Amino acid sequence: MKVQAVSGKTLPTEPRELSEVADWFAETDVVVVGLGAAGSCAAIEAADAGAKVMVLEAGSVGGGTTAMAGGQIYFGGGTLLQSECGFEDTLEDMYQFMVKSCGPNGDEEKIRLYVDNNLDHYQWLLDQGMEFKAEYYAEKYTNTPNDEGLICSGNEYAYPYDTIAKPAPRGHKGKAHGEDGGAYLMRTLTAALEKRQVLISYESRALTLIQDDSKRVVGLVVRIDGEERCIKAAQGVILCAGGFIMNDEMVKNHAPRLAKASLPLGNPNDNGVGLRMGQGVGGSLIGMSEGFVALPFYPPSSFVDGIIVNGKGQRVINEDSYQGVVGDLILNAPDEKFYLVIDSRNFEALEKPPLGGFGVAGVGETIEELEEELNMPARSLSHTLEQFNFHAAEGNDPLFHKRKPYLKPLNEAPYAAFDISINSGAYFPVFTFGGLNTQPTGEVLTEDRQVVTGLYAAGRNTCGLPRSGATYSSGFSIGDATFFGRLAGKTAAQNTK
Repeated sequence: MKVQAVSGKTLPTEPRELSEVADWFAETDVVVVGLGAAGSCAAIEAADAGAKVMVLEAGSVGGGTTAMAGGQIYFGGGTLLQSECGFEDTLEDMYQFMVKSCGPNGDEEKIRLYVDNNLDHYQWLLDQGMEFKAEYYAEKYTNTPNDEGLICSGNEYAYPYDTIAKPAPRGHKGKAHGEDGGAYLMRTLTAALEKRQVLISYESRALTLIQDDSKRVVGLVVRIDGEERCIKAAQGVILCAGGFIMNDEMVKNHAPRLAKASLPLGNPNDNGVGLRMGQGVGGSLIGMSEGFVALPFYPPSSFVDGIIVNGKGQRVINEDSYQGVVGDLILNAPDEKFYLVIDSRNFEALEKPPLGGFGVAGVGETIEELEEELNMPARSLSHTLEQFNFHAAEGNDPLFHKRKPYLKPLNEAPYAAFDISINSGAYFPVFTFGGLNTQPTGEVLTEDRQVVTGLYAAGRNTCGLPRSGATYSSGFSIGDATFFGRLAGKTAAQNTK
């Protein structure tokens, strides 16, 4: 086979015309760009639908950012795991919670589709070889620390979410230790692909799409072994190439507030190339300013007993909120100071650095001494703590509605405060949400909501289920990627034009 000779620089936003293709390096039915959770599931379903599938992965191994993640998947409505752990849940409660948690710009059609089919999706993953240990981890934690299968992964039990839907834990993690849940998921999906003998081409970097005269996507240009080569996709191309958090220029242009966070979460190929390729053939980008930023101020879960205040000594949030809610609040006030205040009952935590990386800003034998050490206005923090303790002693939090398990008076001197502000040294992990606008079945849409024929997308290449960091729950991303990746694979395989 001849290698396509190309002169000049190939840009993802400048698609190649079919008339420029002298020869095809390879021909297949469906090409999937990216071997993360979305790409793997798309390839499996396309293959099962009878299509000849080729997966292009820029890295030397697959897995993408999913393999680096904790691996929680958002399932509910009465999964086998929930039942085995003694929890009842309904699809309607799950739906109402997700509508609130996906943000004010959430796509209710996609949410409804996901919720109504999530039990079948759960079973599909079991069929691919996934295992979930029937054990619930009840502590406030970023993930299950061992191989426990079930955890409360967001704001289900926190105000105001607990008034919208009956709470239930819905974070499902495969049978893996600690943060290895994502790697376990990807090993499972990769093994499922190998059983189907799907062709995977590693170290193959997608560069731009190829269109015919009717503007239908018919293939793409890819760099393999240092050479640009053209691959034909008779039924379509599925973009699953990740987000754009590793592209500083794109973050600056589309989501500048996220640039203030300190720890980008992703792999080096989360550079937005899939988004730019889709944009180049008319795909519309939406929700690009949104993303997730967290402050992992727990574990230890006992830190949730503390209070979070600003530089004026005022409480700002119910501290039993999910770490993403707290992180988003702080990120939106980058010039403000924020502190986590504890009393002596939690001083053992001072013996080692907290998971969130934040440092001690002050210690006082009295709350007034701490207030002075933090340069707060006189009587500001002391008044806040006095009011908090008064109500907490009665099991009440009228200002922020913190839950009783964490609602304890802070009255055992001495006191300490951690600096959890932006630029304090605390860890603020961040990733992007925005992407190509798609139909639920994966077709990429233009600004006028017309289908870009022959082009599909899933995972971080789309603006999927999660659309607000201020309301996010862990498990939304992988749930979205795996479920809608499957739909994109099915749809592309059915495209026989």
